[in-house]
Amino acid sequence: MLAKFINWMKPLPDAQRIITDEKQIVKQYKSWRIKMFSGMFIGYLVFYLNRKNLSAVSPYIVDQIGVMGYAALGSAMAVTYGIGKFFSGIFTDKCNIKAFMAFGLICSSVIGLFFGFLTSAPLMMFFRGLSGAFQSMGFPPTAKGVVYWFSQNERGTIWTLISASKTLGATLILWIASLCVFAGDWRAVFYIPAILGIVCGIVMLLTMTDKPSTIGLPPVEVFRNDITVTKKKEVNFSQWQLLKKYVFTNSYLWFVAIGAMFLYYVRFTTLDWAIKFMVDTGLSRASAPSLLAFMPVAGVLGGVSAGWMSDKFFKGRCVPISLIYLVFLLGSIYCMYHFITIKASYLAMAMSLSAVGFFLEGPQSVAMGVLVTRITLQESVGAAIGFVGIFEYAGTFLAGLGAGMILLNYSWPGVFSSCSVAVLVTMVLISLIFKKDAQGYDEKL
Repeated sequence: MLAKFINWMKPLPDAQRIITDEKQIVKQYKSWRIKMFSGMFIGYLVFYLNRKNLSAVSPYIVDQIGVMGYAALGSAMAVTYGIGKFFSGIFTDKCNIKAFMAFGLICSSVIGLFFGFLTSAPLMMFFRGLSGAFQSMGFPPTAKGVVYWFSQNERGTIWTLISASKTLGATLILWIASLCVFAGDWRAVFYIPAILGIVCGIVMLLTMTDKPSTIGLPPVEVFRNDITVTKKKEVNFSQWQLLKKYVFTNSYLWFVAIGAMFLYYVRFTTLDWAIKFMVDTGLSRASAPSLLAFMPVAGVLGGVSAGWMSDKFFKGRCVPISLIYLVFLLGSIYCMYHFITIKASYLAMAMSLSAVGFFLEGPQSVAMGVLVTRITLQESVGAAIGFVGIFEYAGTFLAGLGAGMILLNYSWPGVFSSCSVAVLVTMVLISLIFKKDAQGYDEKL
């Protein structure tokens, strides 16, 4: 049984290229790229429905197991997701895209079917942590799919479009939760996304594939006539050799990863502490959440626009557009603090929050995502994404505990100053990759 499962997970074998007509190749590529993009976009969106449903009904969970019990559930998923994302990245490089992603979605959805009916805090913590491990199987195969199906000069747009699925999923689950509560069954917020996840996973298995070569199509670099395709890769490396050379000792990847930690600190400090900051400065508890909603919505536009501009104006390069966005992010953080502190007009506060979301999501999607694919091999991109994910989790952790300690000791000016310093550090780290980003893919990192 285990052997069959392992074989099922292995990369699909290359098929013989029987299509030689150029028009047929273009037609097949167009069709399959739509299928792969749709499967990854919808699949990752449904992953998020099953990941963010807990916070959507947090008052009911708190009534059952208390505030600290609820906090423990979030911590359990954060830990298993952060660690799991790294190992999922390693494994996905040796697995086929559709099986790996669909398996994680189906398993996390099965847990969601009965999670809402649990009343024991230890059991809820165990299964939430287990769900986090399966949830970590969502993004690494998505990243691998983007790398194998879309070339370097179009990945910025594609990557940021797919990244928008997480924001859409996080927003959609709030609407689903509202309908469930209105209908009198808040537990449905768990089993409705779970049913959607199981169905979606099965559809992914039936409609998606692995790499272009598995269906007899040429590599995307050949199809798109990329100049980078002419370089021969080292294909005889073991998994450990790939990890050692192209991940663990890849100085450029370390710059990205540490930068991701600082940028995630800014992201979750401005997002998770925003309502408390607004209430502390005199805004009502009713108006604060409505203001904060502008931030993630603007973030979608910021991510997609940054990806589009990196492709359109910088030939797929990620560092220039990321630095531009980070400069504007510095000003946006100041405006957010200033306008909310002086209780400016609703429009001014909404615009400042939107600006933070817009200029933060751009470099997060491009520099912490697309750039990774430009500084490592295709064969190690999953592990590289997982490696960066560990540092992202560290930044998330610091945004909770670290920002809380700064708030206690230095009040809100200290918190926003720390965000500004974090942006400056990110800019320095990303600047160190400027030359490498201009070169694009190179076998000898």
